Amino acid sequence: MLHPSAAPPAPPPEVTVAARPCLCPVGHRGDGGKMAAAGALERSFVELSGAERERPRHFREFTVCSIGTANAVAGAVKYSESAGGFYYVESGKLFSVTRNRFIHWKTSGDTLELMEESLDINLLNNAVRLKFQNCSVLPGGVYVSETQNHVIILMLTNQTVHRLLLPHPSRMYRSELVVESQMQSIFTDIGKVDFTDPCNYQLIPAVPGISPNSTASTAWLSSDGEALFALPCASGGIFVLKLPPYDIPGMVSVVELKQSSVMQRLLTGWMPTAIRGDQSPSDRPLSLAVHCVEHDAFIFALCQDHKLRMWSYKEQMCLMVADMLEYVPVKKDLRLTAGTGHKLRLAYSPAMGLYIGIYMHAPKQGQFCVFQLVSTESNRYSLDHISSLFTSQETLIDFALTSTDIWALWHDAENQTIVKYINFEHNVAGQWNPVFMQPLPEEEIVIRDDQDPREMYLQSLFTPGQFTNEALCKALQIFCRGTERNLDLSWSELKKEVTLAVENELQGSVTEYEFSQEEFRNLQQEFWCKFYACCLQYQEAVSHPLALHLNPHTNMVCLLKKGYLSFLIPSSLVDHLYLLPYENLLTEDETTISDDVDIARDVICLIKCLRQIGESVTMDMSVIMEMSCYNLQSLEKAAEQILEDLITIDVENGMEDICSKLQEIRNPIHAIGLLIREMDYETEVEMEKGFNPAQPLNIRMNLSQLYGSSTAGYIVCRGVHKIASTRFLICRDLLILQQLLMRLGDAVSTLKQFSCRSFLSSWDYKCVPLESNLQHLSVLELTDSGALMANRFVSSPQTIVELFFQEVARKHIISHLFSQPKAPLSQTGLNWPETITAITSYLLQLLWPNNPGCLFLECLMGNCQYVQLQDYIQRLHPWCQVNVGSCRFMLGRCYLVTGEGQKALECFCQAASEVGKEEFLDRLIRSEDGEIVSTPRLQYYDKVLRLLDVIGLPELVIQLATSAITEAGDDWKSQATLRTCIFKHHLDLGHNSQAYEALTQIPDSSRQLDCLRQLVVVLCERSQLQDLVEFPYVNLHNEVVGIIESRARAVDLMTHNYYELLYAFHVYRHNYRKAGTVMFEYGMRLGREVRTLWGLEKQGNCYLAALNCLRLIRPEYAWIVQPASGAVYDRPGASPKRNHDGECTAAPSESGVSHWFFWYVSAFSFQVWNHFHFRCIKLQFGGEAAQAEAWAWLAANQLSSVITTKESSATDEAWRLLSTYLERYKVQNNLYHHCVINKLLSHGVPLPNWLINSYKKVDAAELLRLYLNYDLLEEAVDLVSEYVDAVLGKGHQYFGIEFPLSATAPMVWLPYSSIDQLLQALGENSANSHNIALSQKILDKLEDYQQKVDKATRDLLYRRTL
Repeated sequence: MLHPSAAPPAPPPEVTVAARPCLCPVGHRGDGGKMAAAGALERSFVELSGAERERPRHFREFTVCSIGTANAVAGAVKYSESAGGFYYVESGKLFSVTRNRFIHWKTSGDTLELMEESLDINLLNNAVRLKFQNCSVLPGGVYVSETQNHVIILMLTNQTVHRLLLPHPSRMYRSELVVESQMQSIFTDIGKVDFTDPCNYQLIPAVPGISPNSTASTAWLSSDGEALFALPCASGGIFVLKLPPYDIPGMVSVVELKQSSVMQRLLTGWMPTAIRGDQSPSDRPLSLAVHCVEHDAFIFALCQDHKLRMWSYKEQMCLMVADMLEYVPVKKDLRLTAGTGHKLRLAYSPAMGLYIGIYMHAPKQGQFCVFQLVSTESNRYSLDHISSLFTSQETLIDFALTSTDIWALWHDAENQTIVKYINFEHNVAGQWNPVFMQPLPEEEIVIRDDQDPREMYLQSLFTPGQFTNEALCKALQIFCRGTERNLDLSWSELKKEVTLAVENELQGSVTEYEFSQEEFRNLQQEFWCKFYACCLQYQEAVSHPLALHLNPHTNMVCLLKKGYLSFLIPSSLVDHLYLLPYENLLTEDETTISDDVDIARDVICLIKCLRQIGESVTMDMSVIMEMSCYNLQSLEKAAEQILEDLITIDVENGMEDICSKLQEIRNPIHAIGLLIREMDYETEVEMEKGFNPAQPLNIRMNLSQLYGSSTAGYIVCRGVHKIASTRFLICRDLLILQQLLMRLGDAVSTLKQFSCRSFLSSWDYKCVPLESNLQHLSVLELTDSGALMANRFVSSPQTIVELFFQEVARKHIISHLFSQPKAPLSQTGLNWPETITAITSYLLQLLWPNNPGCLFLECLMGNCQYVQLQDYIQRLHPWCQVNVGSCRFMLGRCYLVTGEGQKALECFCQAASEVGKEEFLDRLIRSEDGEIVSTPRLQYYDKVLRLLDVIGLPELVIQLATSAITEAGDDWKSQATLRTCIFKHHLDLGHNSQAYEALTQIPDSSRQLDCLRQLVVVLCERSQLQDLVEFPYVNLHNEVVGIIESRARAVDLMTHNYYELLYAFHVYRHNYRKAGTVMFEYGMRLGREVRTLWGLEKQGNCYLAALNCLRLIRPEYAWIVQPASGAVYDRPGASPKRNHDGECTAAPSESGVSHWFFWYVSAFSFQVWNHFHFRCIKLQFGGEAAQAEAWAWLAANQLSSVITTKESSATDEAWRLLSTYLERYKVQNNLYHHCVINKLLSHGVPLPNWLINSYKKVDAAELLRLYLNYDLLEEAVDLVSEYVDAVLGKGHQYFGIEFPLSATAPMVWLPYSSIDQLLQALGENSANSHNIALSQKILDKLEDYQQKVDKATRDLLYRRTL
């Protein structure tokens, strides 16, 4: 069907179908040659369904209401369903926005379904359904044109014509560079269209009126933007209805083109038929087409009188009449009857002109005539007859015409779809090239006794390419007898619903509570068979063909069916010969197979034998071969068994016929070898990874989207599956033929390996949900692997091959195809047959097990498809010797996931021998910085050890590390790392002895010390002290003692008791003096830090133990060096929790306190400070007697600054002495200040200013807390106010703040918790106005503080960004 556009389309490239892509030759190396490539060879095509296994296409529905049609009788006119398509003019240009993009539609009654497709990106909102109220859409009554800014859809019904304006894709996006994987369709905003706009629709006038029995129509867009619709008149001839341009006001006009060539223009009203005279209906058009030339349009009409008429719309006159019966051999009967079923198509080529294709329908025969329109200088036109082609098929549904070929679609008497094509100029024999159609699913499923009916039916129903989602949903709805069900289901959800529905029906039919297993199986099979038959019925319905859609710019041919779209791709030479009908094989041109005629004849004869064997093999025999291959059994034995069965059941002497054909083959071994080499995809060169960095970025980004849609991925992978499945059948038949040749005495090499490869390439497992094993993959750090991609695009349940193509293979293939173009990419056009052939060929190369690289396996591992990966590798193992190490490593990963650790370890060890030989393993061990820290094999072991560690398999880590030690040799760093790893995991497992043994063998002293420290800590935490004490610690004794001593002095005595461990350690080794020293130190700390009854009892026991130890040694050695003050804790490891260190002494006497006493006890005793400040309080509140007595002990302290004058009282000097001691004897956290202030406040004594100022410098926050403890709220408010000022820089030196708040200074802080407590305390008495004022004072200060903090923070962030 011709779909005109505003400008003539570019010349289509010549259709060339290559047996192999010329960019990268593939195939077996060696002698023997290959079959002829024959670049221009006409060859068969294969149909591939484009119905993806996703949710049913979601149509947005709109109702088109037209004024004036309300009184029409709904459903009065019944038209057949139809379909059509539109291709963008630049759909074949490599850098066009509309590349690989097209529109197709289907009409049925009053409904028009429009869909936009793209092979590069997934289009959103790309399907709409229009319902025309009270009208029926004419079959084929949809025409699409494109302008620079719009896509214009012209639609015709039996009562109205419509124009729909949509944005052109080039105007929808900001740039022509499309980089997203999903984009909006041109139908996205169709909801904004006003279908009732009178400028874009018009009623068909009653006069002249549309012919009631004709479905012919055509429409086009003029160069001025006018929409024109041509329809058959009721009385014969044509009338054209014109809508003015959408943006220019104008009137609708109608022009009638009559047989007499007289034009009648109807401006107002309609002229009655009686005035014009009666017209014969013989010139009523059966088929219409239009061709636009400059400012005119030629309308071609193939009429009931078998004549072709050409009208000029501009001149409104008939320019040519040609009788088609002149080209029909037998025309007598046809001339006496009105023509029916005739069809007309046009094809334009700027180089060759306009071609006209005519199909003349006759009972039991049809004829195609191809003409070329010829014009003279006087504007007279004639037809140049090019070719006549005859067909025996009776019912032609549609045909398409190009400047070289005719494509035709038939439906035969058995309801089978037939598609063929032919080159009408160069095909002398008139031999049509077949298209191998996708067969409907098997009508019956054979289920063996050992198979479950439900599983077998589900497998058949949900095998990719068998049933569409739409067919299954409709069958489910009917099977459930109208039960409301949600049919917007994914593939996996639909499978669950189907299972549930059939099982419910089965259970609902059961009336008995008990029945045998056989009865249940029969019942189960009955219901599943019933549902399967329902699915078959709907699958056949949705598979009904409606039209062909051919794009002359890319030579892509699609088959539009009732429920889905299918694509036609060329067959390879081998598949072509094997699938070709027998009668075609007899006439096959031998030169297309080989330049040597004898070899070509041998190959054809061999193919005949294989075809005959394949037709003889039954389903059961085929299953035998498949199961033998799947179970890795002997294929030769399976072939021998099948041959025996064939001979047994041979009643028509078919085997004798095959043997006689074999006798005609001169060299069967050479012919078989040639056939195998043609099927082999093995190559020595690995495909480049990624796009050429020398190409501009916009080119690389544009190419990265080529064939990136889920539809394209599905088609490519279905093509690969079809090729591999066909090759498997060929190999099966070759193996059977091999057994027959061996019986005849010919020695033929085994074909087992190739059969396995083909079988594996036809793998099509369903994709299971991704598992949570990505954490394990992150350990491998395969950052530059093309197979592990973070950005996944998986839009529907896919097969493994689809997943591989979309995520990995596609970009590799596309970059390789365009890495070295023959012409500039800007001038490169896309040719669908060549491109799809090259892509499938390269994908098969990437899948071919014997080729270098293992991207397919990496993709499976990267997507956690471990079950499929394990199954795949196990089938490679017996025969494939490529990437052995990589396969073993990945198989180990699979075993880890399935919990088979020992098998995994064995695989990892086997893979180690291939490190440095295989690219994947080299990438696995490559460090990010590129630095080689050890040998490649040690790096491999390190990577695997980390993997096992992350998964949590310490036993396997120990085994692998032990094996790796031998590889380390004299590399002491690697030895240390491995032995440390062994120690760690032995310790984790509780293997204390093995852990100690591993520790002693670590050659690195620093690592050894770290491990020793870990051993001590862990065994102590586990309370496994006996093991810890009894280990010999050869050459590690002092280190162990040091570790335990450090721990003993660093931890709190109330939580851990390392002293007793150290005591036991020394006693076990009979070192009693050290043991006594430990217990003495323990007792001293208990006396200082644990001042409880339990502590006192424990202290006594420690001293007794120390005495016992001293009695066990000779008297001259029975002594202990008493630790001096700070000797124990003024070193690293001292306890931060207990900081009152020193020796116990008696409390000071009432007579006074001396300097040496303070020096001796100030480090640990609060009693001294309590006693001293108590005396100060007594002096302050005592009389003159107390004052006089105090001078004596004040003088005894020899304070040089003591002033015994009346100006300075004894009380003042006592306070001054306390101040001096507090300044002189400083301790951590200023606990002495805290002690003194706490006691003073507890006695209600006001704090001296010197004490407040002194404590503010060291710990203002603690002073605030003390105020709060004693409800000194006003003092606390003053302190907070001063503290905030200090933080902001006002008087900060009085609070010990070195750097106040600033963007360049260190961070400062406020005691918010204490301030919050203060605010809460002030707010508890809301009636107290004084408290409210104090609270407001603090809040104002804090608000000012927060503003300055915010400013300082912004300044800091600004500086960091510079």
